[in-house]
Amino acid sequence: MTIDDIKILAEEHGLQLSGEMTFNDMGIDFRVGFATDRLGLSWVLRIPRREGLEEQIEKERRILQLAQKHLSVEVPDWRIATSKLIAYPLLTDLPALRFDPETYEVTWHMDRQSADYIPSLSAVLVDLHRIPRKEALEKQLKILEPEQLRPEIAERLHTVKSELGISETLETRYKKWLDDDLLWPHFTCFVHGDLYAGHVLATPAGMVSGIIDWSTAHISDPSIDFSGHLTVFGEDSLKQLISVYEKNGGKVWEKLFEQTVERAAAAPLAYGIFAIETKDDKHIAGAKAQLGVA
Repeated sequence: MTIDDIKILAEEHGLQLSGEMTFNDMGIDFRVGFATDRLGLSWVLRIPRREGLEEQIEKERRILQLAQKHLSVEVPDWRIATSKLIAYPLLTDLPALRFDPETYEVTWHMDRQSADYIPSLSAVLVDLHRIPRKEALEKQLKILEPEQLRPEIAERLHTVKSELGISETLETRYKKWLDDDLLWPHFTCFVHGDLYAGHVLATPAGMVSGIIDWSTAHISDPSIDFSGHLTVFGEDSLKQLISVYEKNGGKVWEKLFEQTVERAAAAPLAYGIFAIETKDDKHIAGAKAQLGVA
């Protein structure tokens, strides 16, 4: 789809764009564009990369209603939400980092050593994880009880092994994780589901000001929302985040750190499931590489 095609699509939805348009092609499901309307307001455009995303779009719209209600930081305010186009006014700050999918170059838009990042992120996590289960249920979101967490991973492991394959090393690690009773939480809560510095907006000084890309939010294991921080910032920073989170009133258990490490190590499983669902050759090849069977 060309820029002119996108401008025509936006106009069909009542949004008249002018000037140049730039893109961030990092997203898996959506192509993300940035444009300005004829009144000078900046917009974010999300154009689906494939058909069949209607249900996902509608679910994310309901999730954003919850996030807007309960969080003090910015989240996308969808003014247009159809199967062909999502559009919302550009939020104040940039993601903490951006990753170029072609060159693998990482660009930071904040001070990576900021003393404000972890305290402000932990405050957002506390509010996020306190979003009432009842309201998530009313919004028809996925609800996992503690006893359902391990069966979900076991099912993913079976599916990925059957359809894509998996290295013996990874399979052994995942099975050991599943068998370790001490790691798994005795409670579940509302989680973003894909929270890492690329989905966290922050000021240049490192104060968290917004959260984007909410399509995977549901009730589940809170360690999910810590695993992206571990991947980017490392174990020492994760320990600090958990400590500040607990001091701010976040609910933890003794093995939250260890569980987060295993959650991060299970990223190839999640990517494998996505590749299977999309049937995209590029993603299937990428998932196999991560799973050690390419």
